[in-house]
Amino acid sequence: MRSGQRPAPPSLHRRRAFGAVVAVCAVAATALAAAPAAQGAATPVEINLVTVNDFHGRIEQSAPAGGIAALAQAVNQVRAGNPNTVFAAAGDMIGASTFTSFIQNDVPTIETLNEAGLEVSAAGNHEFDKGWADLEGRVQDLADWEYIAANVYEKSTGQPGLAESWVKEMEGIKVGFIGAVTEELPSLVAPAGIQDIEVRDIVQSVNAVADSLTDGIASDTNLEADVLVLLIHEGAPGTSLAAATDPGTAFGEIVNNVTPKVNAIVSGHTHLAYNHEVPYSGDTGMRPVISSGQYGEKFSDMRITVDPETKQVLSMDNTVVDMYWDHDANPATATVPRYTVPAGDPIATMVASAVAAAEGPGSVKLGDITADFNRAKQASGAENRGGESTLGNFVADAQLWSARRTDPATQIAFMNPGGLRADMAFAPDGVLTYKEAATVQSFANTLVTLTMTGDQIRQALEQQWQPSGATRPFLKLGISSGFEYVYDPAAASGSRISRMTLDGVDIDPAASYRVVANSFLASGGDNFAAIGQGSDKRDTGQVDLESMVAYMAEIGTASPDYAQRSVGATLPAAGAQGYEAGSTFDIALSSLDFSTTEPRVTTVDVAIGGTAAGSGAVSLSLPSTHGDGSGTATVSVTVPEGITGDAPAGTATPVPLTISTATGTSVEITIPVFERADSVTMGFANKIIAKAQSAVKFTAIVFAEDGAPAVGDVTILDGDQVIATATLTEADNGVVKVKLPPLGKGVHQLSAAYAGSDSVKPSESTAVPVLVW
Repeated sequence: MRSGQRPAPPSLHRRRAFGAVVAVCAVAATALAAAPAAQGAATPVEINLVTVNDFHGRIEQSAPAGGIAALAQAVNQVRAGNPNTVFAAAGDMIGASTFTSFIQNDVPTIETLNEAGLEVSAAGNHEFDKGWADLEGRVQDLADWEYIAANVYEKSTGQPGLAESWVKEMEGIKVGFIGAVTEELPSLVAPAGIQDIEVRDIVQSVNAVADSLTDGIASDTNLEADVLVLLIHEGAPGTSLAAATDPGTAFGEIVNNVTPKVNAIVSGHTHLAYNHEVPYSGDTGMRPVISSGQYGEKFSDMRITVDPETKQVLSMDNTVVDMYWDHDANPATATVPRYTVPAGDPIATMVASAVAAAEGPGSVKLGDITADFNRAKQASGAENRGGESTLGNFVADAQLWSARRTDPATQIAFMNPGGLRADMAFAPDGVLTYKEAATVQSFANTLVTLTMTGDQIRQALEQQWQPSGATRPFLKLGISSGFEYVYDPAAASGSRISRMTLDGVDIDPAASYRVVANSFLASGGDNFAAIGQGSDKRDTGQVDLESMVAYMAEIGTASPDYAQRSVGATLPAAGAQGYEAGSTFDIALSSLDFSTTEPRVTTVDVAIGGTAAGSGAVSLSLPSTHGDGSGTATVSVTVPEGITGDAPAGTATPVPLTISTATGTSVEITIPVFERADSVTMGFANKIIAKAQSAVKFTAIVFAEDGAPAVGDVTILDGDQVIATATLTEADNGVVKVKLPPLGKGVHQLSAAYAGSDSVKPSESTAVPVLVW
């Protein structure tokens, strides 16, 4: 039988389960033989628990991931200091792996973890990626460690599908491990693959097993435990203690409600590293709640001391260790491995063999490309993560298509530029191979779907402008086809996004949209906190590379989209009513062109209200840092008249301003346009011949188009000289009479000038002569 708490169904009775029981007995026997005679108070037993989570087949060393050979060295150092050491994991040891392991069905990962001495792991959702039959059969047959999950049951028998627990005895102290997998498993993998199992409530399942492990009734199938550790593939949504204990989250419910019989919680799934102590009513008064992050970048070393007589836990002290020196202090310089792998190391040799074996599959053709898919470039030729790129947009398209296979409601995809590690070159033959695709996306992130409000999407786009002092001041997100936005790079922080549309319809700030991003972005990576705050997150179970493979199999041949999906536009401030028809102003445009081998954009056109308003020459003008602006122009535009329809004179009307290029770019913003009614001014004096010093009155009449009220100032001129003023009100009905000052002898050319108003244009009358004698 396994060392599980309950009898496993017949299909689970394997050689490894029996070996685990033998190992418990062997360790106990060795400890008893070596134990000295008791002298006074018993010395506390010290146990080291080394844990990792979300390893995802990162067997090769690539900073900050240490690689399996170095990780094994770290574990061995702990074992050398204390033979009472357990190497355990919180799930997702396989699946979502890098190319070397992915292309070989994760056999290299399983074999190297066997060699490293992994003893027990919770089942993670990615262990089910290829279905329950694959995990229950092939994976468990290959793995020397025990996969445990207290909340996974076979539908046909009602029995646990996996061992619920695993126990190891060291110096008379029995440490029991209870496993659990996220309750969201059914939404994270293909439903057909797990149709034979059900996932039950975590807290209820774990508490039931904890009760059984501590009920004092020991048997071959009911192994008692003195210390209980929960290995759970579920995690906190943030690194703070508040996030880990938030009762409104799935993980917070677990932390707050798992029985105090469980002394420590080792978690995973969210790929975040944290090291908390949470008050509980157990032995130590504070329960460790920990996670080691992801990919073997870190591991945790929990030191547990237990009274050998009372079996009481005296202390639990956890340390999270980086695989590279100073990784937390300065990730950019964390390039020195903390653990040295000696020459001829057997695990390093296994990794090298796996890398060599992957070369053949790496040459397999995925499909054809008709031209280069490039990352953006700076003026120096270096990568520019601040520029829109054909590659970033293409990967977003692929990920949107792939996400819809498991989450059909997905509408928008975002891709971080740092996740693109190489260009996808057409040379030499336009063939895209596995290895080339894997080189572009080498992180093996999974695709995560989540719900964002329209305002959160706007916030995410605003966060492309990185915090002050960031090495890369601007990071341009790749976006999927159908989603477009216009921004004003000169606007204040937080108000740069001018318009967002999805399939031509404005994004509603209050509405909800289904978004897909890789697991790095989905957790708020690269300071995109708004994406990390998305709700209803679901891991699709698809690695980014796998999604590209499937996408290319679907489309066969890929061609770059040369249309910009976002454009920068800075307009002069509008007046109180907007931009007046007939007025002329300059627009500064940017992000009109890609930056490498794409067809050049030479001209940009601007239309207002569907009528051509101006055009200008485009300059490539590549930035000298990680910034936007490739392809700039200043266009002088004249607002066409007659585009406000039947709107009353002086009333602002929203009118589309369209920016387009010959390469397919076409984005719109809406600007307020108003038109004033035309006016005609007439004027005449009450006398055409007057005696010097006699009173002369001048009448000005202003007629406004469409019955608009003629209000405002009227000036009476004698030639070019202002001799009187008056103000028209609505009550005047456009007529004003002005008594002129005394006029000298001679001929006077008198006229009226109407200054206009918000709704009526200015006008002047013709001059009329008046003879004064």
